[in-house]
Amino acid sequence: MRIGYARVSTQDQNLQMQRDALKRAGCERVFEDHGVRGNALIKPQLMALLEFARAGDTIVVWRLDRLSRSLTDLLTLMEALKRHDLQFMSVTEAIETETPSGRLFFHLIGALSEFERDVIRQRTVEGLASAKASGVRLGRPPRLTDEKWEYVQRLKFEGWKIADIARLVGVSRQAIYDRQKKEAAGGAA
Repeated sequence: MRIGYARVSTQDQNLQMQRDALKRAGCERVFEDHGVRGNALIKPQLMALLEFARAGDTIVVWRLDRLSRSLTDLLTLMEALKRHDLQFMSVTEAIETETPSGRLFFHLIGALSEFERDVIRQRTVEGLASAKASGVRLGRPPRLTDEKWEYVQRLKFEGWKIADIARLVGVSRQAIYDRQKKEAAGGAA
């Protein structure tokens, strides 16, 4: 079955040109998103189409940019189609995964996607290593700062209960206990 997808960014735009192209391409059903931008993460009718489609069906669009304006999102969607054994066709760009050149396109998309993931992973690892080497403290900042810890120590010395101190300082009791363990371990080492 050929299933079409059409999208316009604003409510004022007209889908008729896309509908006509999808009908000429043999689509039996067309899902349409109105007023949904190309870079939107959620395209309700595209999601509905993907739930409706079955292995072997062909997803048809008028142009690639109707799916997404982001190469990353487009690559992710193409990989998802391949995993679900769905074919793909773009009328304007003449891409059809039922042909040898279309299958080549799918393989290229997969290779580009894998390359992009590897580059992002490598940049992340290098960035973290660089930050660590320059003394940047990674991770979540402590809720119980050194200044607050001094205040907690003073209140403990005055006989306050941990629960009351935690409420006053704005941290959990566990944060105070964790800091005590950390201080004890650091003092013992």
